[in-house]
Formats: sequence, C-alpha cells, structure tokens
Amino acid sequence: MLPDSSTISGVAAAAANRAPQKKRGSYNCGRCGLPKKGHVCPSTDGQPLPPRSDLRRALSFDDDRASPAPPVEVADLAVLATPLLEAQLEAEEAEEVVLVGDGIVPLACLAEVLRRLSPKELMGAAAVCKGWRECVKRVWRSAEELRLRVSPRSQIGFVGSVLHKCAGLARLSLRMESDVDATMLACVAFSCPSLEAFEISIADSAVNRMTGDELCRFVGEKRSLSILKVEGCTNLGFLNLCSSSLSTLWLSDLYCLSKSVINCPNLKEISLDFTRQENDSTDIVTMMDSLGRTCPRLRNTHIASIRLCNEAVLALASANLRSLRMLSLVLGSKITDAAVAAIVSSYQSLELLDLSGSSITDSGIGMICNVFPQSLSRLLLALCPNITSSGIQFATAQLPLLQLIDCGMSICVVTSQPEEDKSHISEGSKELKWCQKPMTKPQPIYQKLIIKHGYLKKLSLWGCSGLDALYLNCPELNDLNLNSCTNLHPERLLLQCPNLENVHASGCQEMLIGAIRNQVLNEFSAAENILPCKRLADGSKRVQVPHFLVQQSSEDEKRKRVRRGQCTVHVE
Repeated sequence: MLPDSSTISGVAAAAANRAPQKKRGSYNCGRCGLPKKGHVCPSTDGQPLPPRSDLRRALSFDDDRASPAPPVEVADLAVLATPLLEAQLEAEEAEEVVLVGDGIVPLACLAEVLRRLSPKELMGAAAVCKGWRECVKRVWRSAEELRLRVSPRSQIGFVGSVLHKCAGLARLSLRMESDVDATMLACVAFSCPSLEAFEISIADSAVNRMTGDELCRFVGEKRSLSILKVEGCTNLGFLNLCSSSLSTLWLSDLYCLSKSVINCPNLKEISLDFTRQENDSTDIVTMMDSLGRTCPRLRNTHIASIRLCNEAVLALASANLRSLRMLSLVLGSKITDAAVAAIVSSYQSLELLDLSGSSITDSGIGMICNVFPQSLSRLLLALCPNITSSGIQFATAQLPLLQLIDCGMSICVVTSQPEEDKSHISEGSKELKWCQKPMTKPQPIYQKLIIKHGYLKKLSLWGCSGLDALYLNCPELNDLNLNSCTNLHPERLLLQCPNLENVHASGCQEMLIGAIRNQVLNEFSAAENILPCKRLADGSKRVQVPHFLVQQSSEDEKRKRVRRGQCTVHVE
C-alpha cells in the first residue's frame, strides 16, 4: 500500500530529530530491500547488477547536516516538472524500489508522495536513509515553483542552499519576515539562472532596503525574467528599468522617485502603488508620459497615487495605447470629468475602468456609458463623493455587459443648508433691521437606488449611508456588499436575485439583517408545515395529507429551494 504524506512527514520529522550517526553504507539491497549478505537480487535473475548512474547533485545534504543553520519557515512548495524532465525521471525510477517500514515501494511512487511535502519536511525525509535521500534530490531537481517564508532567524546562506537544490526553478516567491537587501537579490540571481517569475512580499516587521540601482541591475541581468512583483519599495529612490523580456511589473509602497523610466517594450501589465504621504515628490505627469512612450503594448495599467491629476491622465492618453483593456487610476482626488473626456477619446475598448477616489460627477459617468456600452464589464467608482444614485442607475441601464460595479462610500448622507438670516425694513422708522430667525436643524437627504440588470454578478455598496431604499432585480447577481449601510430601511429593501450566494451586512441594523435573511434565506417560513393540507369533503376543516399521497414538487421549485439554501449572510 502506498504511504500517505502524513506517514512520510512523521518519519521525516523523527529522522530529523535524531542525533547524527556514523556514516555507513546500507545493509539492504537498493532494489528489493532484502539484506545484502548472501543475497542475489531476484529482479536481475542472478545476473550482476548494472552500474547505477548517479544523477547530478546540486548540494549535499550531508554538508547541510554538518553545519546546521536556523530553519527556514516554509509556507508551501509546488513541484511542477517539465514534460522532458518528468519523462527522464520516470525512466530512471521505473525499476527502482526503496524500503519504507517493513515493505518496499517503487521509487516513482515515493517521489510522488514526497512532492506533496513542504521543503522543511523534505529536508527531514532526506535524513531517513540513502534511498530516501536520492529520491528527495530528484524531487528538488524537478521543482519549478517554490514558495518560501523566511523567518527572522534564517541566514542568507541557508536560503541559498535551498535554492541551489532546485536546478530547474522557474518561479520563486519569498515571504520576507526579516529585512531584505541586495544580498538576497544576488543570492537569487546566482542560484536561479533560469528564473522567469520572482515575487517578494514584506511582512509588517520587515523592511525592504533595496535601492533602485540594485533592482534595475537585477532586472537587466535576468534575461529570462518575465514577471516581477516587489513590495515595500520605499527606498528605491529612482527607477531606470530596461528589459525586453519583462511582461508583468508590480511595485508597491513607492515614495519620492527622482527618476522613473520603465523601458520595457514587451510589458503588458504594470501596477505602481505609491505611499499615501503628502510630501511625496514624485513627478507623476512625467512618469505617465514616459510610460506611454516606452511601453507601447500595455494592456493592464494600475496607478495608485494621491498626486494623480488631470494632467497625468492627459499625458497617458496622448500615448494612444491601442491595446489597453484595463485602466485603474486610484486615489486621484484631482481627477475630474476633464480626465474622463480624455480617456473616452483615446480608448475605445476598455473592459475595466477604476476611478475610485476621484472627483468625477454623473456627467463623467454619462460619457463613460456613451463610449463603452459594448465592452465595459467592470466599473469601480468607490470613494467618489460627487456621484449620485441617478448616475449609478444610468450606468447599469446603459452598460448591458456590466458584471461588477463598486460604489462604496460614494452615496453618503447630504445635509440641507439652513436658511440665511433675512432683513426687513420697519414701517415706523424706515430703518433696515435684521431679523434673526431660529436656526433650523439641517435635514439629511437620502437617495434610493433601483437596478434591473440581466448580467450583473457583483454589486458593492459598502459604506453608502445615504441610501434608504434599494430595489434589485438581477437574476445573475451572486455577491452583494451592504456593509455599513446604516440608513437602509428594511421595508424599502427588495431583492429579486435568485442566484445570490453571499450577502455582506456587517454594521447594518438588526432589522435590516432580518429582512435580508427573510428574502434570501426564507427563514421565517421554515416553521411552516412541510406537508400540504386539504379540506374534508364537507369543507369543515383542514387536515394534513398522508405521506403516501404527497406528490413531489416540480423541478423548478427544487432548484429554487436549493439556490435559496446556498446563500450566506455575513454579519461579522
């Protein structure tokens, strides 16, 4: 029977905790597992065993055991072999067996189990015996993707030894819980010559100390690198990236870039997220102008900065990026309807448009609907205080392909202004006198939202405290966010959405939550009798129909009951 991964993990952990013993050869046959003394392996029919070809070893596990280093905390390991390498390993493992407990299993089966272990467990498995060690080395060598969480206790040398074992590594993701600098970049560049995708995420307690010169040198030297994602880029200072292979670039926490040049002609997706600090001196207008000229194949663009303005949008629009399909310009409070006019005049086939945090109005929404009725499927207008429920209703009516719309914190409570003090002239003295009217309390103005759409799947209205009525008729809607809709009245809520799966109602009134559950879960009808009733022949009273007379409901009613039972109301 093939051992499961839990059994392998237990054996590996026990072996890792044992004290190192004296090195010696195995007393058992490497093919059948029987003792070598006076033994003729039955798998060869009495013929001498052919010499075994040792595969190339990146680093020896014996060296690692001789000088133990602090452990690397591991999140996950994805072992994906290329077809050529996988065929080679299967051919080498076809006739080999290895000892597991009191029995033997084919080496290929053991390798398949070991591929499901984490790197830390693999290191323990390598200390079990020589056969397991060789199998673990083959697993390391076939790995294409590796995800590591590096703890503060770990040393760069040990991380390098782990990377050296993966000769064919193509995708690497590091979760850094300690500070990262150019030493880590040099280690990755030396250990992973064929790296295609590289990602660094930074924990809250860690600091990214890489400079712009070090990052640009790393990108320039990695000719095969196509995906780069780095967090915590506060200390870069400048950017001068030049790569013909890079297709995806994500940089977050950017701050005060004195120069920002990204010369990547094959770049298709870019995400630049700047810090929310007011003293950020990055020239966004110059950066957007350079980005449009040096990256002509951009399809997805995301820029998040409080320094975004109409001039920056105009600079990007002047580049005439014909392949652009997704445009996200977030947190630009200085972006107005003039920037929307530049967008709709330059791009004709946008599928996603995100202008969250801008100052556009319902007029800007009208321009968007007039240009993108046959392409736009996702519209995000969160934190836009100048739009109203009328603009949102117009967007849902004019965009038939819309599948997602986010209007969080956009429909807020508006208070009416109190009347000013008025003057009058007294009849006796003909003098101008001021009459102080009593100050009236400002009255809040609420709005209602009515949406009827055949393809809408996700609707987000989080924080829309200005809504007091909501009517939805969306057959395909499966996710509704009503978090913090504090003024929405339960009796003014109507949800005609049979495919709803998730409703988020955190921070809402208890009566509103009850109304939502009543409509999407039908909880209040659960106490009714399930068996149907009928009157007697004389019509005197109602009695329950016996079980053997109960007819089955129609298929449509069954589907409706199943759909209602799948919906979940999230209140925390």
